[in-house]
Order: sequence, then C-alpha cells, then structure tokens
Amino acid sequence: MEKFIHGMDISSMDEVVGLGGKYYDKGEERELTDILKSYGVNYIRLRLWLNPYTQEGASYGAGANDLNTTLRMIKRVKAAGFKYLLDFHYSDFWTDPGKQIKPKIWKDYGPAELEVALYEYTKETLLGLKAEGCLPDMVQVGNEITNGILWPEGQVSEFEQLTRFISAGIRGVRKVSRDIPVMLHLDQGNKHKLYQEWFDNYKELGGEEFDIIGLSYYPVWNGRIKGLIENMNALADRYGKRMIVVEVSQPFTMEDYGVYEGLLPEQRKGSAVKPEKAGKLEYPATKKGQQDFMEQFLQELSNIKDGLGAGYFYWEPAWIPVKGSGWATPESLAYMQDKGPCGNEWANQGLFDYEGNALPAWETIKKYSLRL
Repeated sequence: MEKFIHGMDISSMDEVVGLGGKYYDKGEERELTDILKSYGVNYIRLRLWLNPYTQEGASYGAGANDLNTTLRMIKRVKAAGFKYLLDFHYSDFWTDPGKQIKPKIWKDYGPAELEVALYEYTKETLLGLKAEGCLPDMVQVGNEITNGILWPEGQVSEFEQLTRFISAGIRGVRKVSRDIPVMLHLDQGNKHKLYQEWFDNYKELGGEEFDIIGLSYYPVWNGRIKGLIENMNALADRYGKRMIVVEVSQPFTMEDYGVYEGLLPEQRKGSAVKPEKAGKLEYPATKKGQQDFMEQFLQELSNIKDGLGAGYFYWEPAWIPVKGSGWATPESLAYMQDKGPCGNEWANQGLFDYEGNALPAWETIKKYSLRL
C-alpha cells in the first residue's frame, strides 16, 4: 500500500463524461485522470453494485456502477497509473447507515443462503477481475456498515449474523488473494464510542481478521475536525490498525446549480448541504474555505499516532451537474422506497466548480502529496 494515500472516489466518472461533462485545469480542457495525476492523487475508489437496473433494463442512475461499468473505469485508472480500491456495496444500489437493501437476486434468501451468496459473489467478482489483469489493490467489504448489511438478516441488532456475513466477504477476498488489504468502513468518524463498541463486538464474535479501519467524515454532519482526529488517535491506541478517511468532502459554495441540471424544481433534490446547514461548518462554504479545510485536514491526518493515519479518499470530487446525471432515477426510488426527488446532490461539495474548473484546494492536495 502507498505510504500515504491521496485518493479520490470518481465512481460517477463514466456517466458524467458520457453525458458531456468536461474538466479544466487553469483554463485548459484535460482528461479527469490526467488532472488528478498532476495534483498527486495516487489512488482511486470505485463502488460496485450488483444489478442497478429494473427487469426491463431501466438504469437506477448515479453511475449505474455494475461490474461492466466499473471494469471500464478500472482499466482507465490502471492505465493512468493509479492503484484502486474496490467498494463492494452488496446491493443493487446505494448502501449507507440508512439503507442496506438486499440485491433483487438474493431477496428471498435466508441467513445461510446469504452467507454463501456473499462469499461466492465476492470471490467470483475478484476472479473475474484477476482474469482481466485488474485485481484491486484494496477491497472494502461493505459500505458504511455501521448498522449492518443485507437487511434485515444482517442488521446491527443481529451482530452475530452480521459478523458472519462480513467474515464471508473477507474469506471471499482471501480465497483469491491473501495480499489484498481488506477494509471495514463505518460512518460518523467523530464518534469514538460507536467505533469502539462496533469493532469490539466484531472481534469478540470471532470476525475474520482485516487490515484497515475506514471512516466517513463530513464536517457539515460530523462536526469539527478535532472530533475525527481524537477518535482516530484513540482507535490507534486500541486496535493498532491503519486507518483511512475513506469519505470526506467540504462545500465550496452555497450557490444553486439547478440551471445546469435541466430539471423542473420539483424534479430535483438540490444540494445535500443546504444553506441553512452552512452555519454548522468549521470552515465557510467558499473556495478559500474548502482549501483551508483541506490544509487542516491533511495536516492533522498526517500526524495520527504511530503513523496509522494512512490517507483519505475525497468523495465524488468530479460529480459536476450535467443533464441526466443524478443520485437516483424514478426506477431506483421505487427500489429504495424513497420519496425522492432525483437530481445531483453533490455538485457544491466537489473539487471542480459547476463548469468543471479545478478549484484552489487542488494546490493544497498537491503540496501534501509532495510532502508525504
């Protein structure tokens, strides 16, 4: 693994570029991967869903990150010289603490069948990638699994079963390669008690060994950087494992971007960080505020006890607002039983402005990539 990971999750890249999205650095149009490389990015994170389509073939949107789509991007990022982290969601669409929906193909499975299916799917996916010369450099078994996976059987209230599911995924990875580092990823990176209870339970129940603790940290929801760093230092003392802030972002503006989406007001959800939440931010939602946030974040992260702060992945820095690319479609809303609406939720938290121009925070990232 890299000494220090400067990573980016660009899972929507294939969709955004296919819909006409363009990226610029200092006024020059360039390939996204070229821009990332020039600023010191050394790792890419890509999510993987099983079947993000209806039976009739309608896309769930948000990149439609099935294996074929993800493999296209894997080949691009590997050709550009990046290492990559594969993020298994074990669902047909988004998973997070609020939803861990079983894939449609597994919907009638009981616990024993789910455990076998999870193992086989993980193993067969990686064997397929190996055959393409595209084995990941790191694997994430589940996404923000704080409240479990494969609900309801794998809810956190059923921690013994949850541990078996996660362990099955880890065994699937190990069957293909014992050299791939495995990450387990929780949200709310500022909450030490949550992390301690979760990982203590996992260990006490005989969970398979893993390598990396992944944390999500979003300042608008998780508070000041201090809370994250205190948690990471305490985790370093307790578990002695490498840690990666595998999701992080900071808004650079509160200006609306509806004009770029081409949707009626009732069709778009708008930014996940609303103006009324901006007052909770430690750094203002400005280009300078975003750059200052990254300065403190990288400085603090590089000084975690015993060098166990192994890096970060900025979440979807290039998800600019182009027509046709949003977090969901009507079809995926039905799958999730979510009232919606759709549209892009992330455009004001990226590292490119609404027209695809690289923001000043990249200079801070480059400075630290040369230093660490």
